[in-house]
Amino acid sequence: MSGPPPAPLLELRPDGAGSRLRLRVTAGASRARVAGVHGGALKLSVAAPPEKGKANREVVRLVAKLFDLDERDVLIVAGQTSPDKVVHLPLPPAGAAARWSAHGGAPDTIPPLSRGRFTEP
Repeated sequence: MSGPPPAPLLELRPDGAGSRLRLRVTAGASRARVAGVHGGALKLSVAAPPEKGKANREVVRLVAKLFDLDERDVLIVAGQTSPDKVVHLPLPPAGAAARWSAHGGAPDTIPPLSRGRFTEP
């Protein structure tokens, strides 16, 4: 008997009382979405352009929504001006992995963004 496929594995590293997550971001996309997981990094596309922190703000909103966190709790700790970023989550790796797995880690189970904001299903 087979169940749903497991969520793709994210590489979550301990960071104090929280964890660090690597991201690969494409800014200026047609829409914001989770593009998948590759090599342990979460691949995201955001509609905002990579200028004046607009894409970074959208990345923070998207990551906060994915992990059911307040936007103030998601910090970009590396890669402010790069598509390769590292974010700090205020969850231990096991807690972050559980939240990621709760929705299967699949792009079609994550509410879409509309004009840079999430729309509720």
